[in-house]
Amino acid sequence: MTSKGRVTIREVAERAGVSMATVSRVLSGNHPVPASTRARVLRAARDLDYVANAHARALVGGGRKMVAVVLRQVTSPFYAQVAEGVEAEAAARGWLCLVGTTGGDPGRELEFVQLMREEGARLVILVGGVVEDDAYRERVAHYAQALASAGARLVLCGRPAPDPDIPALVVEFDNEAGARAITGHLLSAGHRRIVFLGGLPGNTALDARVAGYRAALAEHGLGPEAAHVVDCGLGRAAGHRAMTELLKAGGVPGPGDTATPETVTPDTATSGTATRDTANPGTATPDAANPGTATPDAAPARFTAVFAGDDMVAAGALRAIADAGLRVPQDISVVGYNDIPLAEDFNPPLTTVRTPAEELGRAAVRIALRDPEHAAGAHHLLGTHIVVRDSVQPPPPGREDGGSTPV
Repeated sequence: MTSKGRVTIREVAERAGVSMATVSRVLSGNHPVPASTRARVLRAARDLDYVANAHARALVGGGRKMVAVVLRQVTSPFYAQVAEGVEAEAAARGWLCLVGTTGGDPGRELEFVQLMREEGARLVILVGGVVEDDAYRERVAHYAQALASAGARLVLCGRPAPDPDIPALVVEFDNEAGARAITGHLLSAGHRRIVFLGGLPGNTALDARVAGYRAALAEHGLGPEAAHVVDCGLGRAAGHRAMTELLKAGGVPGPGDTATPETVTPDTATSGTATRDTANPGTATPDAANPGTATPDAAPARFTAVFAGDDMVAAGALRAIADAGLRVPQDISVVGYNDIPLAEDFNPPLTTVRTPAEELGRAAVRIALRDPEHAAGAHHLLGTHIVVRDSVQPPPPGREDGGSTPV
């Protein structure tokens, strides 16, 4: 891909040493052309990074109104809801929607964007938080310029643009405000020892949630040392593993520490899972044969509430707490983020932050098509709100500041 102006069929013909009609026949694939001529034309098109004009193809009946949505995974309820929103809005307008998954692989993302550009997709929508490093910033600028040169548009859905000058529409929700509100809910219930479970340093969405968590603590008069962040990434397995280790260790790290796993390995179904050191290696683990009861030597928790980075982390944390013989919310309160459809069916039903996942997908299509000339470079921020269910109550008497949990 290139950020230069659109290459024309005339330039391809000149490079290949053939007529424009011959180039057209080769690229359409509808007419017999000698193999050597076809190879020469295709090589010239590839060298020049030529992409047939989607609007011109539409005039002769070969173009399609097509939007592509690129996700990390389709097994995540959040990503599935965003894709559903894109599909619903596209279908309502008579457009086709294609869905591709990357598994978090930047190379695969690049290939998918390139393919959609070549196939004439009018919109390419990239969904979800990312680790925003120099490679990502360069990659997104590359995508945006190349798609624009082919008459298409890039939409960043749930992730910020690394540079406001690149020709990309941004549609996201306020991660920081949602995290600040849900942390404030725990603080208002009397909790002061709150763990953030699910950090992933550099990830745009999770960094914003951690920032909101820290801001809420500060707004309630707690110093920086009150924040305890466990960097385990997202997903049920990550939440279960990290919560189990916290309970085995007897609580959170020392004041002001950020709990960083000894290793963080990518999971094909999550943004990351964690393996942590055991702070107290002499502590016994829950009995695998009877996970509903706590082992006699289980250490008491020094925290009273858990803010899970997303609802699937919360699901893992709830399971680990139950396996340790503790109760939610009587012993430990738990909140999540995203309000996936299953959150109200957790045991207990989960208090969480509702993010407008389906509307995020709908808005990405609607805004891009409503004002195509001004969509590039625009930024739209959707709101979030708390959904209160049954997973939070005030800390047990005597544990407001993190006293021992009876086991």
